[in-house]
Amino acid sequence: MRIVIQRVTQASVTIDEKVKASIGKGYLILLGIEERDGQEDIDWLVKKVINLRVFDDENGVMNRSIMDAGGEFLVISQFTLFASYKKGNRPSWFRAAKHEISVPLYEQFCNQLAQESNLTVKTGEFGAYMKVELLNDGPVTIFMDTHNKE
Repeated sequence: MRIVIQRVTQASVTIDEKVKASIGKGYLILLGIEERDGQEDIDWLVKKVINLRVFDDENGVMNRSIMDAGGEFLVISQFTLFASYKKGNRPSWFRAAKHEISVPLYEQFCNQLAQESNLTVKTGEFGAYMKVELLNDGPVTIFMDTHNKE
């Protein structure tokens, strides 16, 4: 699994000209899933995400987690995080998991994130054409890959 976390002051996702979900302060998470991903990847990512300390404390130092800051999550499925661009200029996404694998894992990630953080988790719509708007705070943008944990 791969994610891009963006600390935001606000974010929203629009589908068919209607806002499906919006959040205030929190994380916009773009989530990519590949065939070899499973529960172990979800467990590791959820723990990392909820404990990541990138919110300012009273001294202006990034020392607080999203749980300390009382933020929200907006999780968007993003198969393009597995773009292969080595041959030519048109990327392919052969490493991205098919729907029968990725949909249940996406849903499990969102559910586990909500359960373990006790915070609001909003989502886009898997497989839909979405317009995502955000106001990146900082900017703070972090990339994580469960198969490259360094």
